[in-house]
Amino acid sequence: MKRQITTLIFTFIQCFAFSQDAAITVLVEDGPSKPLQNVTVELLRSNDSVLIKAQLTNISGTVNFDKLFQINYLVRVSRVGYKVKYINFQLSAINQHLVQGVNLERNIEQLSNVTITSTKPLVELKPGKTIVNLQASITNTGTTVMEALEKMPGVTVDKDGNISLKGKSDVTVFLDGRPTYLSGSELGSLLNGMSADNISQVELMDHPPARYDAAGNAGVINIITKKILQKGFNGNASTAFSQGRYPKNNNSLLLNYRSGKWNLSGTYSLNLNRSFTSIQALRTFFNRDGSIITELDQPSLIKGEGHTHNLRFIADYALTPKTSLGITMTGVKLKRKSISDNTALWRSRGGVTDSLIQTNSNIKSKWQNGGMNFNFRHSFNTKRDLTADFDIITYHIRGDQFFENNLVMPSTYKETFRANIPNDIEILSAKVDYTEQFKNLKLETGLKTAHITTDNMASYEMKDGVEWKPDYGRSNHFLYSENIHAVYVSSESSWNKWTFQTGLRWEWTGYQANQLGNVVVKDSAFSRNYNNLFPTLFASFEADSNHTFSVIAGRRIDRPAFQKLNPFLFIINKYTYQRGNPFYRPQYTWNFELSHSYKGKILTGFSYSRSTDYFSQVFPIDSSGIVFYTEGNLDLLENFGISIGLQIMPASWWNLSAQAVFNYKRMNGFIEEKLK
Repeated sequence: MKRQITTLIFTFIQCFAFSQDAAITVLVEDGPSKPLQNVTVELLRSNDSVLIKAQLTNISGTVNFDKLFQINYLVRVSRVGYKVKYINFQLSAINQHLVQGVNLERNIEQLSNVTITSTKPLVELKPGKTIVNLQASITNTGTTVMEALEKMPGVTVDKDGNISLKGKSDVTVFLDGRPTYLSGSELGSLLNGMSADNISQVELMDHPPARYDAAGNAGVINIITKKILQKGFNGNASTAFSQGRYPKNNNSLLLNYRSGKWNLSGTYSLNLNRSFTSIQALRTFFNRDGSIITELDQPSLIKGEGHTHNLRFIADYALTPKTSLGITMTGVKLKRKSISDNTALWRSRGGVTDSLIQTNSNIKSKWQNGGMNFNFRHSFNTKRDLTADFDIITYHIRGDQFFENNLVMPSTYKETFRANIPNDIEILSAKVDYTEQFKNLKLETGLKTAHITTDNMASYEMKDGVEWKPDYGRSNHFLYSENIHAVYVSSESSWNKWTFQTGLRWEWTGYQANQLGNVVVKDSAFSRNYNNLFPTLFASFEADSNHTFSVIAGRRIDRPAFQKLNPFLFIINKYTYQRGNPFYRPQYTWNFELSHSYKGKILTGFSYSRSTDYFSQVFPIDSSGIVFYTEGNLDLLENFGISIGLQIMPASWWNLSAQAVFNYKRMNGFIEEKLK
């Protein structure tokens, strides 16, 4: 016992006898000038092999251990598929910073049987990105993609299907790295018709790199479909039934055949559902002195049902070991209908009912979407890659609307409208990306062009007694054409404990819009061209194996959707219309964020964003009291945010993830009077 105490005291004195300012840098390679990433390097005390620190090599194949005592150390270097190597170090005042190169040898021993068992976490937290593995949670089985998104950290979906990320709207949704070019109700219809069983993972990117389109101030949601790499013929099928107030059924089938140079895959899903929405809206109108003029109480109940067929086919062919060709064909067909009852109850300042109007509506929609992607990939060598994609996407949307307003009091009358609203969208896009990897530097560049055309018609009729007559005042025919061209360059490098990503993207946008007239409405046309630069910056510092600090900055744009530029009227109820704004300008946002990651389990972020020409809902009211819901631009929006993400496993069978977001928004603008 005395001997052990003496040894302990000697070790304690030894630790403080030498200065704690020495360092060891280890460079791990697989042959000359071939750095190895993600190699485990363990620093041990030489006399008793006690573990002091452990790190993974970065992209340049290096790790650095600093603030060490001047004693003897043992370094253990290991990676799956390589032989373990040990190195002894002796640090002294003469040699306070040792640099050692390690060349790992591949392990060529043949094993008879290898069984690897692993479980993907549901949520992986990374600076600037959150990865959600849908297959890791049984609760995603049998759900739609929209329902799965609603449960993801930081994602919220409102009653109209608009998606927000960390409290910020205007999210751009990608499918397998390609934009959907949809927003609002059209995007909601697409995601509600896709089965989550056919999705591998979802990437939530607050600050996407330069290779992604600059659209979306809230960032990008990239939905990645399943791909089976096993050889031979295989597949899986699933079905799910759920019962709330109404039943819901979701079915999916995935088949895959991989042999030789061919890989063929097909998926099909069928979604059947019924739904309801209850809305309680109370509008209060004030005098300038703050006294109440009148109140409008509008309770609504909307019931809906529909079915969606979703089909996808993928064929990949390897021309050579370095070159491959692929084609992806997609198709969506859905049919939905909804019935709503809306009551408009006007009350005077004293709460006395002045009038009561009952609105009944019946809306039917049919949706057909077809898409085709041709892709090419060539690897010049292990460090240089070239990829190219060409996409053709079409949407054919047909809608029928029926509205009937009944005045119950103080007198009675009835007015009836119906409308046929067809909408055709065609998208052509092409892009080329080139990547080259140097020793500790990765460069990437590319260009993209996209052409979008839309043909949107709204033919309204009103009932005059027993006959239907054209309502030219509400009818509209809107033609829209948009071109977007982009060029980008980005880099990624590592130096000691630092990792840097920089990028610069240039985008040019031009559109031409025509509103065709009729006997009442005159023809009108408007156009706009603009171009901007969008820089991105990411810097990460790995203080030790537990703590990583990151700084992110970037500029993004939000373009008005063509539906919001179209000035035609859409009837919501007797006193509420929706109308587009042809003078709607794009919104530009600067985003900044400082984040900290602890063991990859806790991610804390502090963010600030500044948007100019901020997108805002506007509710002008005409002299008859009708509210025209539209959107326009305010001067400025500032957003201050704090976010905390948690990913832990309290037990081997329990994966717990949670996220809290706090946002403080401050806006400034002018609509009839200055708002702040």
